[in-house]
Order: sequence, then C-alpha cells, then structure tokens
Amino acid sequence: MKRIGITIRVFLAVLATAALAVLAMGWATHLSFTRGFFGYLNEQQMARMDASVPRLQQGWREHGSWDFVRNRPDVWFRLLGAEQTLIDLGLPPPLADEDVIASDLLGAGRRMMLLDSQRLRVIGFPFVLPESQERPIVVEGQTVGWLMIAPVQAATDEAALRFLGGQLQAVMWVGLAALGVAGLAAWWVAKGLLAPVRRVAAATHRLAAGDFGAQVPVQGHDEVAQLGQDFNQLSQALARNEQMRRAFMADISHELRTPLSVLRGELEAVEDGIHPMTPALLSLLQSEVKTLTQLVQDLHELALADAGALTYRKQDLDMVALVRQEAEAFSAAAQDKALRLTMSLPHAPLMLSADAARLHQLLHNLLDNTIRYTDAGGELHLRLRREQDDAVLDLEDSAPGVAPEVLPRLFERFFRVEASRGRASGGSGLGLAICRSIVEAHGGQIEAKASPLGGVWIELRLPLTRHQPPERAGDFDDSRS
Repeated sequence: MKRIGITIRVFLAVLATAALAVLAMGWATHLSFTRGFFGYLNEQQMARMDASVPRLQQGWREHGSWDFVRNRPDVWFRLLGAEQTLIDLGLPPPLADEDVIASDLLGAGRRMMLLDSQRLRVIGFPFVLPESQERPIVVEGQTVGWLMIAPVQAATDEAALRFLGGQLQAVMWVGLAALGVAGLAAWWVAKGLLAPVRRVAAATHRLAAGDFGAQVPVQGHDEVAQLGQDFNQLSQALARNEQMRRAFMADISHELRTPLSVLRGELEAVEDGIHPMTPALLSLLQSEVKTLTQLVQDLHELALADAGALTYRKQDLDMVALVRQEAEAFSAAAQDKALRLTMSLPHAPLMLSADAARLHQLLHNLLDNTIRYTDAGGELHLRLRREQDDAVLDLEDSAPGVAPEVLPRLFERFFRVEASRGRASGGSGLGLAICRSIVEAHGGQIEAKASPLGGVWIELRLPLTRHQPPERAGDFDDSRS
C-alpha cells in the first residue's frame, strides 16, 4: 500500500479542521437562531396579548359579562386584533402593525385563552400549560377575567416554517461556501507552502547519495526559507569537508610515501651491496624514521584534539619565563641562518592557567616555523605584552611574505604556501594546525597577518588569570641576538 505523502496529510488535516469549525459554527448558529426566533415570537405574542386586554375590558363594559364572546370565534378574534379570515381562509389580516403581523406567523390568536373571574375557560386555547403567561382583565377595580397565552415551542405555521427553513438553508449555503474556501486554502497550504519543503527533501536525497553540490532555491524570509539557507550551508560545508578529506588523504599518502621510499631504496641498496652500511647511512635512515615518527605523532595529536581526548594538565605558570626560555633555545638556530632575533618581554610576570608541556610545544612550533621560512639575513621580532585580560605574543618575521588571501589558511592541515616546497624546509604541514588546537583548548586565539617587516605576523592571545601584578610604564626587557 502506497504511503500517503505529507502534502495529502496536511491538506486533509487543514480541511478536516476547517470542516469541523464550519459544522460547529453552523450548528451553533442553528441553535442560536432557533431559540432567538422563538423568543422573538413569544415577545411579540406578549405584546399582542397586552394590546388585546383594553379591547376585552371595553367589551365587558358594554355587555356586563362574557356571554357576548362565548362560542363566538369571530368576535373573539376581532377582540384580539385579527380577522376571522386569517384563520379560515389564510388571508393576511388588515393590520398595519408589523409586530401584530409577526405574532400571527405562529397563530397568536389561536394560542390565547379567555378565563372568567372564577378562572373557568370562556373561549380560546383549550389547555392551560405550565409555561403559559397571563394578564388580568380589570374593570373598575374588579378582576372580571384573565387572558392567557401558550408559549411558542415549535414552528407549525406554514409561513413560520418557510421563514425558518429559508434561514437554515441560508446557513447551509454559507457553510458550504466556507467549506469550499477552506478546501482551497488547504490545497494552497499543502501545495504552496510545502513546495520548498519538498525541494529540500529532494535535495537531501541527492546529498545522501553523495551529491555534495546539491542546492535549493531560497525565496522569502520565513522559517522554510531559513531551512533552505541552512541546507545550502550544510551542503557547502560537506563539499568543503569532502574536498579537505581528499586533499588530506593525498597529503598523508605523500608524506608517508616519501620517507618510506627513501628507507626502502637505501635498505635495498645495502642488501644488494651497492651501499655499505656506514655511520652516515645509518644517520640518514634514522632521520627518515624520525620524520615518520614525528608525522605519526602529529596525526595522533590532531585526531585526539578532534575527538576532544587530548589531555591538558593546567597549572599557574609565567608566560614571560616560558617565552624567554623557548626564545633562548632557538637563538642558536637563528644565528645559523644569520637571523637577527629581537625580544621585548615585560619584567612583571604574566600568569596563565595552562599546560606547560603544551605551551612549550606551541611556542616551539611557532618559532621553528618562523625560522624555517625566513630568508637568511632577515629579522625576527618577538614581543610579549599585556592587553586588558589577555597575554598577547607578537611574532614577526621578514621576507618572504604570504599573499593576503592565503593567510587565513596557514593553520589548515598539510597546507603549504608553495605546494612544491621541499620537505627539508617545508615540514609536514601539521605544526600550525597543532598550534591552533592547543590555543583553542586554552581559550585563546591565534591569527596570521601581514608583517611590516615583509613576512608574516603571528598574533597569539591567551587569557590571563584574574590576579595579575600591575604593569608599569617602561617595564620591558629588550634584548637582541
């Protein structure tokens, strides 16, 4: 059995709700109108009865008893203000009073009854009902009779039935028209408003099948349009991730294949007796193994960082001492490339809550990357300062520089400014990616900008602990190497 789609379900739900609302309103209108109609007629009958009392009083004064009306329907209906022809022939009464005409719709004259002073029936309606209304007939201070009327409880007169039927028919036609409009509205809702949802559903199927370029057109600014925008962003993110995954796998295979190829080639040469096993060859093999070990270790750390499983043992430490220690460790490497290293560090400590080993790794990667990519004879400027509640480390180097559009990508995995750069100077391309994960784990920020020296400016921000000694003007230690 074919499953009913969401369009049909929404259409049926909206239509059923509208139909129930129309039926409820029609039934309520029917009850309200019926009760109101009968109430209106009863009020008109009471007005008819009040108007008949003076005529009955006048008839008593003229005849002194009720004998003149007993068994005389013609006289009785004249006293009530309606002609005998209204009863016998069905002709309209010769009256100008609209209220009297309205009361005659249900035969007000036939519902009235005349009682004498002893409350015995003289003429008129044969029964006294519990709901009957009465009016005393008083002549010269003496009650000579009673005029009673039975209430209207149902429509029996042909005119009243036609009037009531016409009103109910009008209500029915209005209900059917409302139901038709509700059906059109339900169909518009089901077809029009759900059309973008169906487009998103179709694009989702394509996305699940591997079409990461699937997009949906977005129209309007409502929730459905927002859903389309979110889907397009998701599709673009998945496309970027897929591209990065493929590039990542290609880079990993390249980085692993190169040292493995060197090891295999050298070992085969030794086995074939081409190369003797010398200390120089052992050193070369050991260097390639070290490269492989470092690459695997970097990949392992990034995997742990992505999974949130990288451990950090934070403690209070002085950022100034840490930076000075790492800078002094790289001073020899800077001298080997004839690089002039300038440091500007504050005397007052800058206390952080951080993992000492991870911050050593962070600073080591940054300094190693800077020295590796700076041309010989250039400059390195290192400055540590306090800015509000952050410790800010600025690391600037001289040429070569990096294009502005490339700077945000320096912290991506395996990214290199020059794809053909040799491994001897280029490294694995994971160092700055690891730096970013360490900085983010400490609640900091790292950014690459263009340096005034012609190279790259790395700005590192790490949050300080709450209690810091005040910083004084000129409280910096400038040194060169």
